[in-house]
Amino acid sequence: MKVILKDDVKGLGNMGQVVDVSDGYARNFLIPKGIALEANVKNMKALEHQKRIIQEKAKKIMNQAKDLSEKMANLSVVIKAKAGEEEKLFGSVTSMDIAEAFKNQGIDIDKKKIVLEEPIKRLGTYTVNVKLHPEVITTVNVQVIPE
Repeated sequence: MKVILKDDVKGLGNMGQVVDVSDGYARNFLIPKGIALEANVKNMKALEHQKRIIQEKAKKIMNQAKDLSEKMANLSVVIKAKAGEEEKLFGSVTSMDIAEAFKNQGIDIDKKKIVLEEPIKRLGTYTVNVKLHPEVITTVNVQVIPE
């Protein structure tokens, strides 16, 4: 079944694309969730108009991501954690902890957008990438200090 995507779907396609998916996936997931429309004659004609709307929406999302990136470039996050000998932490600092610290500073970021190769397990200052948009990645300093 051919469908028109209304949002980006990881592993499937981007907004405005016409893609071929299985009938069950389209009828049971994509269409009821409002992620896609069936690619019939009526919807194909409306696609041209929707492409303009989708492009404007994508541009707006991109601009918001750039603005947030500029805001975050000046910030550094301080996280207090319990530490033992040799500056090793009891536990670790994860992307969820970093997202919580940003929330305390007034910036709401999804923990999935914070890119950590592995959890932070020692005291110190770390540079962490935050993927706000597929084209906008910013780096922030995370300082882990003893409690």
